Amino acid sequence: MVFVTGGAGLVGSALLKQLLQEKQGPIKALYRTSIPLLLSEEEKQQIEWIKGDVLDVNLLDEIMQNCDEVYHCAAVVSYHSSRREQMYKINIEGTANMVNMALQNNIRKFIHVSSVAAIGRLREGEQITEKTEWTEETNNSHYGKTKFLSEMEVWRGIGEGLNAAIVNPSVILGESNWENGSVAIFKKIYNQFPWYSQGGTGFVDAKDVAAVMISLMKSDITAERFLLSAEHLSFQELFTKIAAGFGVRAPQRLAKPWMGNLVWRMEALKAMFSNKEPLLTKETASTAQVKTFYDASKVQQLLPGFSFTPVDETIERTCKWLKEYYHLD
Repeated sequence: MVFVTGGAGLVGSALLKQLLQEKQGPIKALYRTSIPLLLSEEEKQQIEWIKGDVLDVNLLDEIMQNCDEVYHCAAVVSYHSSRREQMYKINIEGTANMVNMALQNNIRKFIHVSSVAAIGRLREGEQITEKTEWTEETNNSHYGKTKFLSEMEVWRGIGEGLNAAIVNPSVILGESNWENGSVAIFKKIYNQFPWYSQGGTGFVDAKDVAAVMISLMKSDITAERFLLSAEHLSFQELFTKIAAGFGVRAPQRLAKPWMGNLVWRMEALKAMFSNKEPLLTKETASTAQVKTFYDASKVQQLLPGFSFTPVDETIERTCKWLKEYYHLD
């Protein structure tokens, strides 16, 4: 029996789809509010859906009593102060609960979705690897801190005998609800957001993250972390590619650091009236000015049959799916 948390999220839904395709089941999936958009009705019916969250220890214990493999994808990804308390609870306490229940129920293997944010992203000109250590000085977000501390819970579990591996994706792209997370970038570009910044970072396909997780689950690899990043792009390059995928005008205005501070304040003001999280916040504005490079060669060395999907292919597929799902012109 396979147990997946965060089944409605970008990575969780891609993972569930691949697990079904590979007939890796039966499957239990935990969700908080809604079942994922990516799955067909036929696929949804093949999964045992459980509504709840990772703060419910009794529920986790009950679910894991009949499970062998656990994929922990559930997390709150936010850079807005309104969700900070919830993010600390879900990401850190929730992961501690998952680790404790996995140990208690003798789970065969545990795969945890962390983030490059757990390593610290403010490292201008430095290539980041799995050995790069997180420091307060190179972290610029509460999200990064929660992912670092949640990853520490998994390492604590490994120290107590948990058979586990960790993936650290860069910015994840793929098909999902474009109101949330990294997919919100696509909505901004479709609506012809005019600004781009001078920074850049790594990007990876949600399908690739899922594929690596499944391969790690099948392998004997344990007590290892893996950076997952297909390519480095500047934000201008990324936005231009997405705009081309939608057939809209690409952002034309360079947001210099002082302008970024103005734009995130304007976005915060809009969010007050729309009741939606802004894509650009004080934290993301500073990250957007930094060029961050990741070395993802380790995963290809230990999983020699794996190769990353080109970002162009990921963007083209995602734009096509979003146009069909949202009936865009």
